[in-house]
Amino acid sequence: MTVSDTKISLSKLAPLEAVLFDVDGTLCDSDPLHYYAFREMLQEINFNDGVPITEEFFVKNIAGKHNEDIALLLFPDDLQRGLKFMDDKETMFRRLASEQLKPVNGIYKLKKWVEDHGLKRAAVTNAPRANAELMISLLGLSDFFDAVILGDDCEHAKPHPEPYLKALEVLNVSKDHTFVCEDSVSGIKAGVAAGMPVVGLTTRNPEHLLMEAKPTLIIKDYEDPKLWTALEELDKQEAAVKPAA
Repeated sequence: MTVSDTKISLSKLAPLEAVLFDVDGTLCDSDPLHYYAFREMLQEINFNDGVPITEEFFVKNIAGKHNEDIALLLFPDDLQRGLKFMDDKETMFRRLASEQLKPVNGIYKLKKWVEDHGLKRAAVTNAPRANAELMISLLGLSDFFDAVILGDDCEHAKPHPEPYLKALEVLNVSKDHTFVCEDSVSGIKAGVAAGMPVVGLTTRNPEHLLMEAKPTLIIKDYEDPKLWTALEELDKQEAAVKPAA
């Protein structure tokens, strides 16, 4: 995919109304903390005969997915045990996050761009409420978001489009004038299925995997020149479609 492709695909959103953000891996680099918690706790209960899970296993089976789906995968014969395990794992994650959570590079630069353009914004996440609120607070973004949409609040979590469709409804914006920032296959699929261009971040998930979900643009982080080239083109298109005063 060339930069010229990305210009076209984001600039067609003019006039832009909103930007929707996933949380884990998109606002903050939280996957290493999740991976550590899963690896340690699964080893403790002798999952996989005590052999630690690999990062590849984590990326393929866990990253970006809703907790109930993860519980079913890890404990197919005992969902209640799986859900209890997930609750305990989230407690461990929040302890780790409080000490070690780091923002994705450039997020505050994009935050300023969104604010300067007067856009609406929502966080859309499969994370449990306690995790989402903690991460957003630790990053200093509690006042930035107009809404936080949880997979738990929807009948279907990502990769189903419902969380993103609900965000559009809550913000009262059109999918034709909104784009999504995501870092997982599950999340990209949800945004694409909701009819929006998705900017995919390779925070932890490999580019070839993300491309299978058909994002509009792949970037390393929010400092990536590809993103700012696309946003400049969007600004030019915005100026072109504005009615003369």
